[in-house]
Amino acid sequence: MLELIKYIVGQFAEDKEHTEYVVEETEDAINVTVLLADSDMGKVIGKQGKIAKALRTLVRAATPKDSKKYNVEIRERTEEEA
Repeated sequence: MLELIKYIVGQFAEDKEHTEYVVEETEDAINVTVLLADSDMGKVIGKQGKIAKALRTLVRAATPKDSKKYNVEIRERTEEEA
């Protein structure tokens, strides 16, 4: 599933070297945080969040029924994370 997220984000992000994916697994879900450069935030989220919403819909549709739920969060990289 992470490969699907990386592929979709990679289609919109221009600064791929500074894109980072943080995966945290909990009891009932897998949280994927996409950390982007400031210049890529608008491109990946899209107008009114349409691209981000579509990404989450694709991930939800591709997740098998008996598997953990995936949560995708898109954030800007901070100075500490750079």
